[in-house]
Amino acid sequence: MLFSFNSSKMFFFFILIFSTLISISSNSWMGCWIGLEINLLSFIPLISNSNNLLSTEASLKYFLTQSIASINFLFSILMKMMLLKNFEMNFFLSIMINSSMLMKMGASPFHFWFPNIVEGLSWFNNFILMTWQKITPMIILSYYFNKNFILLIIMINAIIGALGGLNQTSLRKIMAFSSINNLSWMLSSILISENLWLFYLMMYSFMISIMCSIFYFLNVFFINQLFINNMNSLIKINLLINFLSLGGLPPFIGFFPKWIVINFLIMNQMYFLTFILIMMSLILLFFYIRIIYSTFMFNYLKMKWFKTFIKNNKFFMINFFSFFSLSGMILSTFFFM
Repeated sequence: MLFSFNSSKMFFFFILIFSTLISISSNSWMGCWIGLEINLLSFIPLISNSNNLLSTEASLKYFLTQSIASINFLFSILMKMMLLKNFEMNFFLSIMINSSMLMKMGASPFHFWFPNIVEGLSWFNNFILMTWQKITPMIILSYYFNKNFILLIIMINAIIGALGGLNQTSLRKIMAFSSINNLSWMLSSILISENLWLFYLMMYSFMISIMCSIFYFLNVFFINQLFINNMNSLIKINLLINFLSLGGLPPFIGFFPKWIVINFLIMNQMYFLTFILIMMSLILLFFYIRIIYSTFMFNYLKMKWFKTFIKNNKFFMINFFSFFSLSGMILSTFFFM
């Protein structure tokens, strides 16, 4: 029974990957829509769990919101086929297509479903939702974006992602709002170049994978669990390095893609947008440092009998990737020499 359960999940995971390839390689709007629908129907069995009510609720919410976005996208492309020469309608339809893709990826101001669904998922499913599930909407968005509308969305994403995470105690919701803030950087990079967006997505996926792995191995979901658990100093230092790297602090690898985006934005004279992105990243760093400060400084005596262990091979990989995160400043220096 266990083997069949794992094999069925693996089957849907391969369908998920295949559906993304269908969408991004399609040469028609209908092909993109079909790929999105296959993606939706393959992701729901991955996140649903009959033994967990939160996962079941999250899968239902995900299905409803993604269905609404798909209906909007289908309506927009059908209207576009019918009203091809009507330029006034084309402007309206471009905003409709952009809005449906932004809703698909959980960007502000269509983000209200995203933190609630993230709260009911496992760390592995969260990793897929925050990384792989953004590829198809981003690629489709790059085909037909309205520049002024996207610039407004970038600023809203940066502000909502930074301010939304300030009053959260759930690590999953903090990572969700962090993902919304990073969406603003991804949208900025895709306005500049698809190669730059791909590089940013790869670096962001790398950082999120380390964070989700650490939280999964420690089995933590809330901030207070980080300082209640009797973790050794090396795990805490790994958390410090990876949180600061995710926030984009200069000595770490997370600063490298942001530094490239900032340079391109300044070259294109988008000074106000650059200012908003940098200031909101500072707010992100503030609540990351607040978590790390609590983890390092609080001494919880009641739980000293409980000791957190991670297997040596897993811990070696986390240490290796954390060391790689420290190499960001060296890469940045050589890249811009």
